[in-house]
Amino acid sequence: MEKDEVGTRTERWARLRFAIVGRLLAAPPTQGQLRVELKELSERTWEHPTGGRPVRFGLSTIERWYYQAKNALRDPMKALRRRSRRDAGTRPSLSEPLRRVLRVQYQDHPRWSYRLHHDNLVARAREEPKLSPVASYATVRRYMQATGLRKLPRQGPPSTPGGERAARRLEAFEVRSYEATHVHGLWHLDFHQGSRPVLTPQGTWMKPHLSGMLDDRSRYCCHLQWYLQETAETLVHGLSQAFQKRALPRSVLMDHGAAMIAAETVRGLEELGVRQELTLAHSPYQNGKQESFWSQVEGRLLAMLENVEPLTLELLNEATQAWSELEYNRKVHEELGTTPLHRYLEGPDLGRPSPDSETLRLAFRLDQWRTQRKSDGTVRIEGARYEVPSCFRHLSRLRVRYARWDRSRVDLVDPRTGAVMSPLYPLDKQRNADGRRRRLHPEPAPVPTPKGPGEIAPLLRGLMREYAATGLPPAYLPKHDEVIHQDNPEDHQTEESR
Repeated sequence: MEKDEVGTRTERWARLRFAIVGRLLAAPPTQGQLRVELKELSERTWEHPTGGRPVRFGLSTIERWYYQAKNALRDPMKALRRRSRRDAGTRPSLSEPLRRVLRVQYQDHPRWSYRLHHDNLVARAREEPKLSPVASYATVRRYMQATGLRKLPRQGPPSTPGGERAARRLEAFEVRSYEATHVHGLWHLDFHQGSRPVLTPQGTWMKPHLSGMLDDRSRYCCHLQWYLQETAETLVHGLSQAFQKRALPRSVLMDHGAAMIAAETVRGLEELGVRQELTLAHSPYQNGKQESFWSQVEGRLLAMLENVEPLTLELLNEATQAWSELEYNRKVHEELGTTPLHRYLEGPDLGRPSPDSETLRLAFRLDQWRTQRKSDGTVRIEGARYEVPSCFRHLSRLRVRYARWDRSRVDLVDPRTGAVMSPLYPLDKQRNADGRRRRLHPEPAPVPTPKGPGEIAPLLRGLMREYAATGLPPAYLPKHDEVIHQDNPEDHQTEESR
């Protein structure tokens, strides 16, 4: 499997901008404090998304990013992306006459390197000034790759580093309670392994894992559900239900579990404009509200089911929904002095409308690069081959989007905009055995240009001309060997032998 890359330049810039203004969206400043917050952010140093060097941004720049993200309720990340140039992909510096010469040159020399093709274009332009100026080498290479003019191969434990960092932080910094200023400004998300095992349909006993989401300000339970495993699939399944039952929050706090840092989870939250915040390793106190909630689950919910035998996952989930909605959310919270439901409805509210189920399902997928196999036009995804439409056969590297637990929907996406270009389907070898094949769309043929047989390449021709201009004889000694005619050897005997 190929390693997933960090993302395109546009995506990395959008992530940085969202990280800068994200806290202003999660906790909007009070009246008159916005400029103070913006000035503080403008004085901070950030890491450049592409170069990695320290960089600062002006107050007006951060202010513009803030309003762009704030006004985009559905997709703040998309609003913070850099816009693509209007002439992206057109390569205006490469004129049409140069393209024709390059295509003819490639037909004659398909095994030349990109550099050699460019050098010969420069040499041809010196001979034919009407071809000048010649585009840069990088432009020529990108054009050849995009149009399929590719070079053909020549024949032939707590003592861990994370635990030590957490211990140093706990010693150096004080621990304080905190609370979000707005409902849906911050959610807590975590998994908890229950103390009661459940009986599975296979006849085995397993301890289930409870996935829970709490709103920080109101302590309102957004969703609870038990699963047999703690995976990214179950996390997305429960989180999507919470979004549709309540709203899209501005940020979510979770730990460094494998399900939380999975590529599908990270990208899905980015796609929905939800800021992901991670606690330090071995620091459960940072997510203390969620840890306190688990004690109520064990002390009240599971305690009321201790004599139920056998306990099944279906019964446990039904009891959990009833307990969370009718007792926990409606019971007066000791610290709040009111019920989580009342505090939730009281606001102020930063929640955004949730998209539909299909949009959520397509959001929580990872993006990866795959190399297309030229022999049959397929890419390998999780051990299986997927067919690439013939119109994309000239692309060697493809950006695909899919979820590892659901490979029934694999899409080919545009790496610049993220738009879906075409779905990909698994290779069906039995169906392909019938021998029926679609005819490929012919590529535009280059305009034929008359030339003599055995013409020397422009670059070499120019070098020979420059060498002759020096006036020096060729730096080698010619050797003329006698030619022996085999038809009558006696004609070539010397007088002594005769």
